[in-house]
Amino acid sequence: MIEENLKKIKAALPEHVTLVAVSKTKPNEDIMEAYESGHRDFGENKVQEMTQKHEDLPKDIRWHMIGHLQRNKVKYMAPFVHLVHGVDSLRLLKEINKQAKKHDRVIDCLLQMHIAKESTKFGLDDEELEALLTSEEFRLMENVKIKGLMGMATFTENHNVITEEFTYLKSRFDALKERPEQWPQLDMEILSMGMSGDYDLAISCGSTMVRIGSSIFGERSCKFK
Repeated sequence: MIEENLKKIKAALPEHVTLVAVSKTKPNEDIMEAYESGHRDFGENKVQEMTQKHEDLPKDIRWHMIGHLQRNKVKYMAPFVHLVHGVDSLRLLKEINKQAKKHDRVIDCLLQMHIAKESTKFGLDDEELEALLTSEEFRLMENVKIKGLMGMATFTENHNVITEEFTYLKSRFDALKERPEQWPQLDMEILSMGMSGDYDLAISCGSTMVRIGSSIFGERSCKFK
């Protein structure tokens, strides 16, 4: 079933859109079924779980940290994480840069923008984004690369609201791509927006990366093996 779901979704995605299979709480057996069908990009929202799976599963899996990240957990994933989706503060980015340097790596990151009307969502607003990008601390970072932006839309069935939020994020993404090349840390390629319930809409608004879990693996279980 997992392989069939993956094939169906991939067949419907444009070639320029990357699929991150959200494997949080899923057992290794489920991930291996997706892996054996050829999929390599998997998303987790807890560092401990992702680290354990990294140890247990094939090393060519590209692990995406898609959840809210605490600074004191960065050191555990720094040796292997492929892409950090939710960088929502300069302090977090500084820690990622610090830990990446310890492992002689450059860690790819997305800056998370707050686009939803829900206050519970994390992310930078316009002023915070500008302050981060223009800070001297950011200019001196050599072990992180900002690959794009990420955002989560309001949890609603109102497509007009979601479209407005995705369109806004796309406008911020485009604006950053057009800025003068003053930041060697910027390489704007990825616009990560869209999940199982709204990824079609996100793609129509310009998304280049979607995070899909339940449509691949089914409903989440309460623990992983």
